[in-house]
Amino acid sequence: MRQIPPILSKSLPCFLLFLIFLAPGFYKITHAQNFDFPFGEISSFDLKSAVYDKDTSAVALVLNETGDAWMDTDNGYELVVNYHVRIKIFKQAGVEKANVVLPLRKSDKNKERIIDLQASSFNLVDGVMLETKMNNKAIFEEDGGKFYDYKKFTIANAKAGSIIEYKFSLRSPYIYNFYTWEFQSDIPKRKSEYWATIPGNYIYNLSLRGSLKLSLNENKIIQKCVVISGGSYGTGIHADCIRYKFAMEDIPAFVEEEYMTAKSNFLSAIYFELSEVRYFDGRVDKVTKQWKDADEELKMDKKFGVQLKRGKDVIGEQLKTIAALKLDSLGVANKIYDYVKESYQWNEVYGIYSEFGVKEALVTKRGNVGDINLTLIAALKYAGFTAEPLILSTRRNGLPTDIYPVISDFNYVIAKVKIGGKVYLLDATDDFMPFGMLPERCFNGKGRVLAEKGSYWYEIKPTEKARIVNMCNMKIAEDGKITGIMQRSFFGYRAVSKRKELLRFSDTAEYENALSDEFGSFKPSDIKIEHVNELNKPVAESFAIEADEFVSAQPANFLFNPFLTGKLEKNPFKSETRLYPVDFGVPIDEMYILKIELPENITVSTLPEKVALGLPEAGGRFICDFKQEGSTLTLTNMFSISRTVYSAEEYHYLRELFNRMIQTQQIDLVFTKK
Repeated sequence: MRQIPPILSKSLPCFLLFLIFLAPGFYKITHAQNFDFPFGEISSFDLKSAVYDKDTSAVALVLNETGDAWMDTDNGYELVVNYHVRIKIFKQAGVEKANVVLPLRKSDKNKERIIDLQASSFNLVDGVMLETKMNNKAIFEEDGGKFYDYKKFTIANAKAGSIIEYKFSLRSPYIYNFYTWEFQSDIPKRKSEYWATIPGNYIYNLSLRGSLKLSLNENKIIQKCVVISGGSYGTGIHADCIRYKFAMEDIPAFVEEEYMTAKSNFLSAIYFELSEVRYFDGRVDKVTKQWKDADEELKMDKKFGVQLKRGKDVIGEQLKTIAALKLDSLGVANKIYDYVKESYQWNEVYGIYSEFGVKEALVTKRGNVGDINLTLIAALKYAGFTAEPLILSTRRNGLPTDIYPVISDFNYVIAKVKIGGKVYLLDATDDFMPFGMLPERCFNGKGRVLAEKGSYWYEIKPTEKARIVNMCNMKIAEDGKITGIMQRSFFGYRAVSKRKELLRFSDTAEYENALSDEFGSFKPSDIKIEHVNELNKPVAESFAIEADEFVSAQPANFLFNPFLTGKLEKNPFKSETRLYPVDFGVPIDEMYILKIELPENITVSTLPEKVALGLPEAGGRFICDFKQEGSTLTLTNMFSISRTVYSAEEYHYLRELFNRMIQTQQIDLVFTKK
């Protein structure tokens, strides 16, 4: 992974209030940095080290890292961050850390810039340290679009065993966006330290997120660091700053694991958010709004609230056709939902705001999330329904702060509509999503309903499971040939996935080949699939299977694994411990029933014992049970995850359930020909 310094990572704010109390004007801020480490002074121990003793799997290690943030007034207001890092590369995979990407924010009139960039690699050659300095030709800039540019560089002569080091000064005109400092990254760090000096009229909310503890957490007043040199307040006025010092040591690498939401929810980092700007004359500019203020702004916004008034433009004529069908309220809402889905193609762009405008997007048949779902809400409102926008942050976008509104935390909008006393949440961006179901990306805790009488938080939960039922009736002939019928039913989110999967195949033959890969020695044929286009019904699939691998077996034992489908090959929970919750998104429910008719000349040895495991508080279960009645052998296998979120403390039980399931499904039945 390319190296992105922690001050330049895009992350979400979360806050604990600290007040800082000074004044603006025409003033000078004095600043002195005195905690940085000398560039190029490499210890022999670090240069010779071949492994990190606290994490022997690490491909690289941050030996030291410092950041110093402050405001400079020499050329207008600028946020300055001096950054310096030294990294030891242990393995070839760690060489990527020498490819550095610095995202720089920009707008029409302003942009961030990097100055005083210095970089080198250090290698041990014949017992002597060799420094290779970066040539300026290795530095280039790339246009990243409307909001970002990228400065990129590669440190030469970096290899396994090298130490690389670089430093720079970031100068930003966006003083309202004080940078987050991420202590954790995808490689471990021996030490990471961050200082922030903030003049008192800028009142920031600060918070530490993540499970790791600070080794240094200090703040003190720097007296007379602000000197007023003119303006309406006169001269000779001095004011203070506050300096924060934060550090962590022996920081483990952050490892993204299966079933996690956004890493910004768990990464150990310090976050800053400007709350107020205070003036000597008593005026206060509140940057942090109340929800009633945010509600009003969104209501008046041309790309949000104004779009909700255009229902007639998008559904007026179509509503006459729907009304002629004489449907009940739920039927009308379904028709409007289908009409909006069929009228748009989602352009894969998230956002709560309309990108093109609902009327314009309807003409082009394309739009972002805002275009499509604001159209849906407007159409439902025009048809007389109580429909409201519900803004949320998707699973990969992180959790929104709930202390006060930070609209940039939200990147998605859906419709909330009440029909016959029941609430339905709707998203028309997915052609395969039935009425009342949301895409899994939407399940990230709570969202904010923007109601007419004021907004409120609303818990967003799945209404359906990812459910599949597999039933197979099988017969073994006297010569060992196996034939049978497999029937599979896909419900809820498994039905959505199945419909999307079927789109990949051009014809039945191609799909039959895919089934052959899934079922191994069993050859499928005579495939029938129903309800693919009837979204409110489960997808039903049936096909014949046969296998003759046991025909040639002489009177002797032969092994047969009865788990033809749904077999779990590996545990997604590899680590023995876990610091973060497990979030499945939606509940899981799987059932597999296999019935085998045995001939008189084939018997089965002792059947495996029943396995029945359950998670605490009815959180899930695994049951595997073999029974034989006469010549009929029956396997019943059931697996369910009934909750969507499990705490780190419950991780052990979850991991063990999956381990036992894998062990059980590896068991072969032993058949004997007489």
